[in-house]
Amino acid sequence: MSDFPRFPSGFVFGAATASYQIEGAAREDGRGPSIWDTYSHTPGLVADGDTGDVACDHYHRYPQDVALLRDLGVDSYRFSVAWPRVVPDGSGPVNPKGLDFYSRLVDELLAAGIEPAATLYHWDLPQALEDRGGWRVRETAERFAEYTAVVAGHLGDRIPRWITLNEPWCSAFLGYSVGRHAPGAREGRGALAAAHHLLVGHGLAVQALRAAGAREVGITLNLDHNLPATDSPADRAAVVRADTHHNLVWTEPILAGRYPATEEETWGELITGQDFRLDGDLELISQPLDFLGVNYYRPIVVADAPYRESDPARRVATDNRYAEVRMPGVRHTAMDWPVAPGTFTDLLVRLKQRYGDALPPVHITENGSAEDDTVSADGAVHDTDRVAYLRDHLVALRAAMDAGVDVRGYYVWSLLDNFEWAFGYGKRFGIVRVDYRTQARTPKDSYHWYRAMLADRRRGLTRS
Repeated sequence: MSDFPRFPSGFVFGAATASYQIEGAAREDGRGPSIWDTYSHTPGLVADGDTGDVACDHYHRYPQDVALLRDLGVDSYRFSVAWPRVVPDGSGPVNPKGLDFYSRLVDELLAAGIEPAATLYHWDLPQALEDRGGWRVRETAERFAEYTAVVAGHLGDRIPRWITLNEPWCSAFLGYSVGRHAPGAREGRGALAAAHHLLVGHGLAVQALRAAGAREVGITLNLDHNLPATDSPADRAAVVRADTHHNLVWTEPILAGRYPATEEETWGELITGQDFRLDGDLELISQPLDFLGVNYYRPIVVADAPYRESDPARRVATDNRYAEVRMPGVRHTAMDWPVAPGTFTDLLVRLKQRYGDALPPVHITENGSAEDDTVSADGAVHDTDRVAYLRDHLVALRAAMDAGVDVRGYYVWSLLDNFEWAFGYGKRFGIVRVDYRTQARTPKDSYHWYRAMLADRRRGLTRS
């Protein structure tokens, strides 16, 4: 018997990346500036002044990276398309060189026997659209649908699986409320408007993908399993607000066609008079999906807390009367995130219990850990903590499936060490180490473990 967790025939195993984090070539072949170019070049916003100008130089080295995927033995590769590489100003003229890059990448993947899975938005909004209001305004959602139609029209014959948005929570709240992500705003109603227009953009993109004949269409949400710091009524109420803020703001409109019943309790005065919500929006947002992408990394422990800002006019959308506290008794990753694999099972089971048959098949579109990797004297990276993290989370995923959750795929995050947003290059999530000075790629022990698991799986499927 193998020590690897077992998954059914047809289950998809893959690896994932994102455009701004790996591509580089920020000013080549007609690519326009994104909000992350602006943000990372603003002094003091990104650790060590790092930018994505070069990143992993994937734009030039993609054949090498596809060869790593082929050797790894994955079924699928999830990548994202950079909107400003395809439509540099966010609307208007299309950049043929940008489309050609993704066409070459897709052909390289198909030649290697790897199924492409494309994410249309992984946070690199064209700066020209941000200058006109960004996701705060409905126009951005409309331009997103136009861009989606361009990409699907060019690549739809070769890409079977499409994801409209990646982690809109980060776009709306880290970008427009916390200010820790591009565009770096700290707003209340502006962030809530951004959340809504991201959902509208998703709905319009679903329509564009369906019109282009896309086979599988979904969205990726970073859902969090929120736990109370104590069993007190105040901390349990804080969990309701945290769950609304992190999860229900997305899952209720998408899967149930309604806004969260707890949104007023969560956002107070900020939620009243939302004139950006139009008649018909819920029907647009809640169109049927072929799958739901779920990104999962860690649970969040929350405690009741007062408003940080007493003046409602200055309150941001993330000021929801709760505070995150450290989870005791467990290991924490280099991101200081708690490692508690059982909460992965709990999240998926709870999702199924809440939405029942309205929950489409699930793909785990990201799961992984940042660790303090070092290169050993033998030239290898012995990332034993990451191997344990992946193994234990796959066991937890299998437990959710045994409990009745229809999960169809799993993508490890990430194939490569990369630009980790405001953390710059100081955090490493990859199963392949990247030396950013030489661009040398070194598969870590986690890569070899994942490769061995996939090889063992193929042998088992052959025997059966």
